[in-house]
Amino acid sequence: MNRNIIAILRGVKPKEVLDIAHVIVKAGISQVEVPLNSPNAFESIELLREEFEGSIQFGAGTVTDIKQVEVLATIGVNFIVSPNFNSSVVKATKEANILSYPGVITPTECFSAIHCGADGLKFFPASLIGEDNLIALKAVLPEDIPLFMVGGVGPKNFASWIKAGATGFGIGSGLYKAGESSEIVSKKSESIVLAYDESQK
Repeated sequence: MNRNIIAILRGVKPKEVLDIAHVIVKAGISQVEVPLNSPNAFESIELLREEFEGSIQFGAGTVTDIKQVEVLATIGVNFIVSPNFNSSVVKATKEANILSYPGVITPTECFSAIHCGADGLKFFPASLIGEDNLIALKAVLPEDIPLFMVGGVGPKNFASWIKAGATGFGIGSGLYKAGESSEIVSKKSESIVLAYDESQK
C-alpha cells in the first residue's frame, strides 16, 4: 500500500537517524523528512540518501531560502517541504527537479503556490484550518493537487481529514520527538500505520 504519510524527524541527530528511519520504514512509512532546524541536518539527509536511495522518498523540511535548496539539490533529495509559501523557494526547487511542498493556509497562498509549480500543498498548522475549511477549499482547488495536513493531525482524526479531502499527512511529534529511542518510534510508527490503513477502508 502506498501510504501518504511523511515522517517528520525534527531534532534527529546524524548518529541516530538511520536507526530511527529503519524502524519507520519497516512499519510501512516510505517518506522521511529531516527538518533543517535539526542538528547537522544536511549530514543526516546525506546518510538517508546513502542508505535508502531508490527504496524510499527522503527529503528536507523547514526549507526557507534558496541557498538551502541549492545544498539539497547537490545532495539529491526527493522532496522539499517548507513551513511557508515563498515563490523563490518553490521555483528554485522545481528548477532543481525536486518535488515542492510549500506551507499554506489561505486560498491566495494555495493558488499562488500552484501557479509557481508546487507539486502539493502542506496545510500548516492543519489544526488552525479544520476539516470544514478544507472542505470549502477543496471545492475550488484543482482536483489533482495533493493536500497534506501537518500539525494537530494523527491517528485519532485521520478518517475525518480524509473525508474532508486530505490526501496525506505529515506526522512530527506524534511519531518522533528528539532523543526518543528507535523502540519507542517503532511502536508509534506501527500504531500510526494501523490507524491510517483503517481510515482508508
